[in-house]
Amino acid sequence: MSIDPSLAGRLTLALAAWLALSAPPAFAQREPVLVPEVSQSLIEVRQGFTGARLLLYGAVIDPAGAGSAGDYDIVVVLKGPAEPIRLREKERIAGIWMNAGASDFRSAPSFFAVVSSRPISDIVDERTAAIFELGTDFIQLSPSGQIEPEEQARFAQGLVELRRRQGLYQENPGGVRISEKVLYQARINLPSNVTTGRYTAETFAIARGRVLASATARIEVVKAGLEGQVVTAAQRWSLLYGLGAIAMSLGMGWLAGRMFAKG
Repeated sequence: MSIDPSLAGRLTLALAAWLALSAPPAFAQREPVLVPEVSQSLIEVRQGFTGARLLLYGAVIDPAGAGSAGDYDIVVVLKGPAEPIRLREKERIAGIWMNAGASDFRSAPSFFAVVSSRPISDIVDERTAAIFELGTDFIQLSPSGQIEPEEQARFAQGLVELRRRQGLYQENPGGVRISEKVLYQARINLPSNVTTGRYTAETFAIARGRVLASATARIEVVKAGLEGQVVTAAQRWSLLYGLGAIAMSLGMGWLAGRMFAKG
């Protein structure tokens, strides 16, 4: 007999809530506790991958008991692996588009999504939002090199806008549903052009402009099928893979030369 994963997750949350609420008062915590879950902890990228729809859900457990649960806001931040990137700016000079400037970022997240129960500006102030990166305007991009602050901000805004158009940076105010002041759920779409690697989903419980609790869940996005086997082989036997690629290139070049020579 098989158990539906969503049902299993709900049973886990219910058990965790019961254990927390039935704990002796002497050991009870002052702040609420978050118990996060994700619908898929492993996403396989195969040929023809069109994206994935993640369900992030969980419970906010108040140590004073279910009857004392307060009015919490929930914010979920999903980040992809950080990567260095160089952003170039093009300018039309004498009728020709040319590179006019560039800026380097040491650790820009490859994917960034924020889903919240209300608009972030209604939940926390800008300082708190910047500390916890609660929005695409507050992503810590870690620029490198010597560049004027105004120029740096312009390039950072350009990077965010570019990745928004690609579906890699997202914001969804009002995208978190809260039931009975305890259970929450949010959905985030991963586009087909996501980077493989480890993703972190950090959930925040917020009340009166203050972050009361946070918890992190992890998601692995990996290549599968023939493409995944090639990537694995390249990582495990990098020297042999490189020699094989060189040999294949030489062989293809020799074969092309022979074919054209005969023609």
